[in-house]
Amino acid sequence: MTVKLAPSARNRLRTQKVATALSVAWCVFAAASPAEAQTSAPQRPLLVTQSQPQQAVPQGQTFEEEIIPQRYANNPDVDGFINDMVARYDFDPATLHTLFAGVSYSTTAVKLVTPSTAPSVKNWRVYQSRFLDPVRINAGVRFWRNNQATLQRAYEEFGVPPEVIVGILGVETIYGRFMGNFRVLDALTTLAFDYPNTPNRADREQTFRKNLEDYLVWTRDSQIDPTSVLGSYTGAIGIPQFLPSSIVQYAISYDGNKQIDLRTSQADAIGSVANYLKQNGWENGRPVIWDISPDAGSQGIAQAAADGQPEPHWPLEQLLRAGLLLNQPGLDMAAEAGTPVTIVDLPSPGLPTEYKLGLKNFYVLTRYNRSFFYALSVYQLGEKIKAQMEASGDLDSNGAPASMAPPAALPGTAPAPMVRPAPAAVPGTAPLGLPAPIPAPAEDAQ
Repeated sequence: MTVKLAPSARNRLRTQKVATALSVAWCVFAAASPAEAQTSAPQRPLLVTQSQPQQAVPQGQTFEEEIIPQRYANNPDVDGFINDMVARYDFDPATLHTLFAGVSYSTTAVKLVTPSTAPSVKNWRVYQSRFLDPVRINAGVRFWRNNQATLQRAYEEFGVPPEVIVGILGVETIYGRFMGNFRVLDALTTLAFDYPNTPNRADREQTFRKNLEDYLVWTRDSQIDPTSVLGSYTGAIGIPQFLPSSIVQYAISYDGNKQIDLRTSQADAIGSVANYLKQNGWENGRPVIWDISPDAGSQGIAQAAADGQPEPHWPLEQLLRAGLLLNQPGLDMAAEAGTPVTIVDLPSPGLPTEYKLGLKNFYVLTRYNRSFFYALSVYQLGEKIKAQMEASGDLDSNGAPASMAPPAALPGTAPAPMVRPAPAAVPGTAPLGLPAPIPAPAEDAQ
């Protein structure tokens, strides 16, 4: 029997209008599973922490989640999972059997992770417009102002600039405005044991079982009722939309109370995102992207080298030897010759594909969500918010908080300017004996 819950049914909070704004509008727009990249690279086992960024539905629109209750009571697969949790983590078996007897199968979660049968059309311009909008920019300025000291502390401790953290939180949930309204226990259990029949089903079920395992351990150790937590249709939680396995591995308490709370603590969300990026290889002081010259030759080389791989793997010098030009005034090409980059391709129907060079920090952003579109939107949103902060006088010309007085000068010395650490110097490199230059693109490349 399928039950459609009304807003008041069983006090399950299933149908708040901003709720799954998130899930439904995004899936209709992207026509993709939550962790699916916008690039053409083959799927790997899930490496990202979050579900896709989520969108709000129009004012007044409501949403009802379809569930099937008690599907997991006396379920052999669930019983085996319970036995494993008892053996490995000393759970009480009766408690877990009672818990899973109350879990509902989420028909809606299954629908939303099922790939569309229609061909997916990727549209960078539309995607970009959804996230680089005045609502997010203005909300980002307010969030930055309200958390300026915490963002600066995270930058000094982890080396992740405030604009990057603010960009991620803005794209993910508009700073906690839309965090999801699915009961996480239902969503994780459904996707762990009833993932739709797709080619990667086994890997996806394994990923969600691991997250279900970590969720149960985390809620027990944190003394949280596992039935009380709401999140996205893939079980992502809180302001930064961390999946439970990422909460266990990367989340930190950053507000001084020693309790990790990604749902209400903005400080914990800031510190956890900074820690996640740092642990995944963020390089302090290094760029995220470089712009490619718009001339036809450079664009053709970029097209030929765009292979969808997020990892930087083309030495910059090889692309330059092939004839690619950069639109980066002041860049020391000799010093950066050995820097690995990837070609970021940004297709929009009816328009020429846009290309950029992604560096290590761009790759790190794709670890949060394996998508070129996502990573560049995060970066660009953060840059727009930073520019507005500078224009309003909240930041000085070096990007430091204008309200923070510079260190007191020693007698007889000039005051020390407040500047961010300079990028680490990249040693000059000799010719690398690189492979032959990339051939000119064929007419039908990509």
